[in-house]
Amino acid sequence: MGGSEEVTQGSDGARVAVVVVGAPVDDDSAAPPPAAAAAPAVTPGEEAAKRESLAAAATGLQAMAVTVARDVEAGGLDASTSGAADEKPSWFTPKRLLVMFCLINMLNYVDRGAIASNGVNGSRQSCTGGTCTSGSGIQGDFNLNNFEDGVLSSAFMVGLLIASPIFASLAKIHNPFRLIGVGLLVWTIATAGCGCSFDFWSITICRMLVGVGEASFISLAAPFIDDNAPAAQKTAWLAMFYMCIPTGIAVGYVYGGLVGNSLHWRAAFWGESILMLPFVILGFVIKPLELKGFNHSVKTKKYDEMLNPELQDETKQGASTGVDGLAETLPHKFSISSFGKKVLTEIRYFMKDMKELLQEKVYVINVLGYISYNFVIGAYSYWGPKAGQDIYNMASADIMFGGITIVCGIFGTLSGGFILDKIDSTISNAFKLLSGATFLGAIFCFGAFCFKSLYGFIPFFSVGELLVFATQAPVNYVCLHCVKPSLRPLSMAMSTVAIHIFGDVPSSPLVGLLQDKIHNWRSTALTLTSILFIAAIFWFIGIFVRSVDRFNEQSEHDVPAVERSNLRPLLDENEEARAS
Repeated sequence: MGGSEEVTQGSDGARVAVVVVGAPVDDDSAAPPPAAAAAPAVTPGEEAAKRESLAAAATGLQAMAVTVARDVEAGGLDASTSGAADEKPSWFTPKRLLVMFCLINMLNYVDRGAIASNGVNGSRQSCTGGTCTSGSGIQGDFNLNNFEDGVLSSAFMVGLLIASPIFASLAKIHNPFRLIGVGLLVWTIATAGCGCSFDFWSITICRMLVGVGEASFISLAAPFIDDNAPAAQKTAWLAMFYMCIPTGIAVGYVYGGLVGNSLHWRAAFWGESILMLPFVILGFVIKPLELKGFNHSVKTKKYDEMLNPELQDETKQGASTGVDGLAETLPHKFSISSFGKKVLTEIRYFMKDMKELLQEKVYVINVLGYISYNFVIGAYSYWGPKAGQDIYNMASADIMFGGITIVCGIFGTLSGGFILDKIDSTISNAFKLLSGATFLGAIFCFGAFCFKSLYGFIPFFSVGELLVFATQAPVNYVCLHCVKPSLRPLSMAMSTVAIHIFGDVPSSPLVGLLQDKIHNWRSTALTLTSILFIAAIFWFIGIFVRSVDRFNEQSEHDVPAVERSNLRPLLDENEEARAS
């Protein structure tokens, strides 16, 4: 079979190699008959018709036998679905992806702030001196005591912790972008359900489902941002994403207060559901994006062979591994269903990935520091206003602590990302920034609680929080880059699970228990703040642990060469973004 190769320059600056495969040499149409050379000249009309027919035939052949190979910047190859160039989402650029994910992240935390606001959470009915005041909000309508109200505020954590590793594992066999769409759909239905709830248990179940919906986004959004951010601004983009956490909570306080007081607390949840709906539709309508390190056409075939013994016999001629090997050792009377085998396969792969993740020393040290850090920050957010009111007799402790946290959270998170990019985004530099910022932040926060005057406390605590929040982007950068690309969703999921289970979830009751023992908020606050030094020590150790940035590892080793030649950048502007 004859053919020719032609190299052209694409509109996006990439070289495109077009291989046109010709017809078989023994085909009569492959060459004109000898008599054709002596044929008389044709008329202009006939010549134009011939030219058009030849062009149409050439176009058909090229459409059937084209292999696209793009020269992507070394180390920047993204696993994306293959296909014709006109199938790419022309409007969906890396910057738009970042904006979309930031808005979704902010909506997640607007919900956190809204349910804690006075306009939505409300208060119970109270009676003093024979005069009773009616309750308001969720607590008043459902007559919740403080314990039930506390359970309600943290119920989403149950769904988040359970679903995060599940979504991370499903990303291996299902498109991660579609999984985010599924999660956001669950979130939208759950928030609408909160507005329709009729008692404590109904709204608690809905809050758990809100956590399930959020789990897909928390596990998968950061890897997408890391894939598409410019090489020199990866940490800055992560900082912009995580900056939405304090901003969203602050907006949620205001939103919940305004909507809850002017309309009804149920309307606040319905409004959140409506605001998220466009992103749900977008997640299902636009062409699904792929994560670096994943090739679902290959993965799906691999799983199909593993779950289908007949197909495996055809491809491997009787060779069996994994779950099929287990199935063949069982008596024939015990048949394992396809679903059961798939569950076993998922468990096996999950345990294998978890083992690999826990063997990564850099990841373990990073998460240990993150747990210690989150232990302090979680208790600060819950007990800070009460401690400040008791120690310094603050008239408006909620506003004071809330304002400091919001301002320092925004500027600290952004500065941490930009600083790491300026000093070169490496894992070693990230640990240097993490340990240094946390150590200095701990000194300022510890010193703040030593002041007897409020005027000394505010500036020292503000500087301390600014330094402490600078860790948000670098710590997540390490989680993403110390593991191979296919483990990044699980890395983010297990990091989230660990910092909540061992960090902010137990810290609030433990600090309360300590205060009940010593009855001194200043000593309690100083004891809590000292744990930041432990976080700084863990991250300081990370500087001396041998680390390798594994961002490009799997794209070279786990994706076959033939598949790599057919992969194209994830988004249209990806090449330009990486070069900038």
